[in-house]
Amino acid sequence: MPEFSVVYADETLLVLDKPAGLLSVPGKGEDKQDCLSSRVQQHHVDARVVHRLDMATSGLLVMALGASAQRTLNDAFANREVHKRYVAVTDGLLASPGADWGVIDLPILLDWPNRPRRIIDPQGKPSCTRWRVLKHNPTEVTTRLELEPVTGRSHQLRVHLQALQHPILGDTLYGSPTSHAKAGRLLLHATRLELTHPVSRQAMVFLSDPPF
Repeated sequence: MPEFSVVYADETLLVLDKPAGLLSVPGKGEDKQDCLSSRVQQHHVDARVVHRLDMATSGLLVMALGASAQRTLNDAFANREVHKRYVAVTDGLLASPGADWGVIDLPILLDWPNRPRRIIDPQGKPSCTRWRVLKHNPTEVTTRLELEPVTGRSHQLRVHLQALQHPILGDTLYGSPTSHAKAGRLLLHATRLELTHPVSRQAMVFLSDPPF
């Protein structure tokens, strides 16, 4: 399993680059205890979780150092003051929206009999994703996208792109056999993280290039 890398560190926060295939937090069972948070806490005992990335997703993730910073960052996430962007490669040639950015505004609900899968359902939580095309690959019949989740539902980007019938390559939960076979991992990477420092109140932007 690749080790995480530290993008930024000070007395109150850590910005980390998580590899694909590593849990953000411990799961249920002895085989799911190795995760980013436990690895970080071996070096920073006061490191605290404020958000997560799916196990299959790579990229930027922030942790707080201490309870005060955790409360401030939790509030920032709850108030949508933290802005994230992702890069994904999807199956098929997704047409560009009429404007620079398109919007997927579809409610997401836990598919309880098939959990942890999520589905689009009118009874679900309001969920909104902004997206734009970065590049088409006609040879491989794929599209590289930039994605900005406005809300932060579990599996939101993966479910929304499946709803467009352009699943993310390598997605074992939401992809077709064809799209799953096109990549050895989920091609989804948290590439940009923008936040206000919990103490200095300085605006901070962090970038991470996709490894695909």
